[in-house]
Amino acid sequence: MCDRHEGVGADGVEWMYPHSMADVEIRLINADGSEAEISGNGTRCVAAYICAERGMEKITIQTGAGLKTCVLTARRESDYEFDVEMGEAAVGAELAVQAGASMVYGIPVSMGNPHYVVFVGEFARNWQDHAAKIQHSSEFKHGVNVELVAIDGKHDVKARFFERGVGETQSSGTGSCASAVAAMATGQTESPVRVHAPGGIQTVRQEGNLVFLRGTARLVCRGEFFLS
Repeated sequence: MCDRHEGVGADGVEWMYPHSMADVEIRLINADGSEAEISGNGTRCVAAYICAERGMEKITIQTGAGLKTCVLTARRESDYEFDVEMGEAAVGAELAVQAGASMVYGIPVSMGNPHYVVFVGEFARNWQDHAAKIQHSSEFKHGVNVELVAIDGKHDVKARFFERGVGETQSSGTGSCASAVAAMATGQTESPVRVHAPGGIQTVRQEGNLVFLRGTARLVCRGEFFLS
C-alpha cells in the first residue's frame, strides 16, 4: 500500500480500531512493515478523516504513545488544521554517537517515540547518508528518528527528517516537536517555534510541561485497495 509505484504511496499506514475511552484507536505500520509508537502527522491525518466523516471538531485518539487530543482550528475544503496536545517531551543530555568514521553530537528527545536531534549550520548534499549512519548506531537499541536542524531565528528552525522504517520524509510531526523542544532546551529558540521542512511548516509551542503541535492535513484520495 505504501509503495509509491504500485500502491497509494505513503510513509506508513494508520489502522483504526474502536476504543472505549477515545473516539478511535490507531496502530501505525511503517512503509517497511515495522511498527512505530506514533506519527504526529499520521495522527492528524486520522483526525482529518474523522472530522470529514463525523463532523467532529475535537477528536481523541489513542496511540501507542498515549491519548492525543486534536482540536480543529481551521478548515477549507479538503484542508484541515489541528492543534494537537502531544504530551510531555523527555529531553536528554547531549549524546556523542559514532557515525561511520566521525563522531556526532546531538540531543536525544522522546515524544513517546525516540528522536536524536543534531544541530547543523547547513544541510549537506549527502545528509541522508549521514543520518542513516547515525540511525544505525548501537546507542539506539530500538532505532531512532534523526533530525538535522538549522537555527533560523528565535522562533524558526529548518529541519530534515530521517525516520525509522521509512528513511527520508518530507515532514514529521513528532520530529518537528523534537526539533523545536531540543532547540528551546539548548536556549537557541523560544516558544512558539515554526519548523520549516520540505513538506511545509508546523508550529510547536510549550505550555508548562506540555508540548502542542499545530499543522495541516489534506484529504487527497478515497478508494479501495486490492491485495494481490
